[in-house]
Amino acid sequence: MLRTRALSALVLIPVAAWVIWAGDWWFFAAILLVAGLAGYEFTQLMRQGGFNPAPIFVLALIGLSLFDAQFPSLAIAAPGLTWILILSISWQLFQSKDKVPTANWALSIAGGLYVGWLSAHAVRLRALPDGLTWTIIAVLVTWIGDTAAYFVGSAIGRHKLWPRLSPRKTWEGILGGMLGSLLTGSGVGYLMTLWMGVDISPGQGLIVGLLGGIIGPFGDLAISMMKRQVNAKDSGRIIPGHGGFLDRSDSLLFVLTATYYYAVWFAR
Repeated sequence: MLRTRALSALVLIPVAAWVIWAGDWWFFAAILLVAGLAGYEFTQLMRQGGFNPAPIFVLALIGLSLFDAQFPSLAIAAPGLTWILILSISWQLFQSKDKVPTANWALSIAGGLYVGWLSAHAVRLRALPDGLTWTIIAVLVTWIGDTAAYFVGSAIGRHKLWPRLSPRKTWEGILGGMLGSLLTGSGVGYLMTLWMGVDISPGQGLIVGLLGGIIGPFGDLAISMMKRQVNAKDSGRIIPGHGGFLDRSDSLLFVLTATYYYAVWFAR
């Protein structure tokens, strides 16, 4: 399993690095693809639990959120959301065999907003003046923190963090992940300032690391809660050794969103 995970990472990391570096349309297209696949995985995950959210409205909300982030001057969020709400609940009126129409409608909206609205912050973050640096820090903080948590938890983890949602996670793993995130945030902040001359200090990188160490695990636990309810191990199988795109983007969605608001509200 570990070998498969490592091989998948060796393929995906260079692709992700190039897309982040390229930015603009390449980055937008990549986020749109990954978010769309994650949204579809969400609908299939819920079906394992006997629910039936409508993929078309989940994907519509994801597309709306991302296009609004890429083209804010169009101001499409309010009218788009209005019509999706009206059409989606009207659609449920015609599903005569649906035993839980209200729950399925709610899941369609919640799934689309969860994946789409949070993913849109990745587009907004990358579009900031120093968006490349912020995005690199947020991604590395998440990935290295997750990796550190995995290895520390596997090696010395003894005290369960949240057995009801994720039996494998331990407090030792969480602390190891937080340390990895803090070191990564401050280190990358220093190197990017040194190499690229951006106005982002190691201290600001450290704060992103702290945000990642605190908020990232909640993103992971949120997906664990959903999978546990429907008795599923992974959200998909598209990435060997890692599961689906929803599995791989759970913490990242939370950290990218938190980093965006920190960069806009405080760091600038």
